[in-house]
Amino acid sequence: MADGEVVNGSADNQEVAPSGKKSGRASLLDSGEDFEMLEDVEEDVDDDLPPLEDAGGGKKKNNLAKDATKADAVASQTPSAEPEEWLDVLGNGQLRKKVLEPGAGPDSRPQRGQNVTIHLKTSLTNGTVVEELPNLSFTLGDGDVLQGLDLTVQLMEMGEKALIEAGAKYMYGALGSSTPAVPPDADLTLEVQLLSAEDAPDLELLPPPERISLANRKRERGNVHYQRGDYAFAVNSYGIALQITEASSRVDISQQEEEELLDMKVRCLNNMAAAQLKLDHYEAALRSCVSVLAHQPDNVKAVFRKGKVLALQGEYAEAIKTLKGALKLEPSNKVEPQAPKYSLSADRTECSKLLGSHFFTRL
Repeated sequence: MADGEVVNGSADNQEVAPSGKKSGRASLLDSGEDFEMLEDVEEDVDDDLPPLEDAGGGKKKNNLAKDATKADAVASQTPSAEPEEWLDVLGNGQLRKKVLEPGAGPDSRPQRGQNVTIHLKTSLTNGTVVEELPNLSFTLGDGDVLQGLDLTVQLMEMGEKALIEAGAKYMYGALGSSTPAVPPDADLTLEVQLLSAEDAPDLELLPPPERISLANRKRERGNVHYQRGDYAFAVNSYGIALQITEASSRVDISQQEEEELLDMKVRCLNNMAAAQLKLDHYEAALRSCVSVLAHQPDNVKAVFRKGKVLALQGEYAEAIKTLKGALKLEPSNKVEPQAPKYSLSADRTECSKLLGSHFFTRL
């Protein structure tokens, strides 16, 4: 069933593909497949991107907009910092920044959506260095890197070297990381130097192969968030990937490239639906599934997820019909070989019990 392998581990130690200009669209951070069937995302989730408000909340809520707004406020009010001054970035003591070497002044600070390159050294609080990356490139504000790093680089000046103390919640959290080796619930110290910042390329002028590759990188980042249980961040990354696939093109594009972009779009939407389900955003998840099915009516993952959403919304008769359709598409997919016959006259409790035991507990 898998359309590809989900990236394991953090991927924060890898260079992240820079983003393209959003063609006037705001970054989703301004508002953050394959998984197996319903519990899986395709390393990879259509027509209309679910509203930005659906990117946050629900289980494991991540306040992307709130933290980004706080960082913006700090950036707008902070003059060029002198060495030895600690800045409480979010006002909660969990993310602090101190200038070690001043940069080129406040006007040289990078903007969200720009592609930046930094030198990064990450250490545990006991001084153990767990990672050093001399040229880490990523798109600022896209959630390509750990949140603590993403927020603080926005406050740096060109050429500035800074020390950052970040609480675990803004780094690897309760899960920790195997690569780099970071224990669970570990606070970290980062030494960062901002090397460069430049505007992202115009998506409309980006060659199709590069656009496909860029969208795939954003999708893979979403998969990392999903695996770590950061579902709002996953929705954010999948949404950015969708924007890339949907951008108009002012360069020649072959039919095969159009098909590859459409396939990438479908994979992102399938994954987005899975993440939205985790957040209990049922309407948004349903829209994502419907969008997939508009392009690929027999996409079994989208059919199953649509059925699950309908059941969760209490639309049991329609859910049964939809899930039976999924079984016809792939009878062997993680359900009982001999599924019981469903009675549409069964009461709501019985329908819920049948759907739960035969379709959801193993997905």
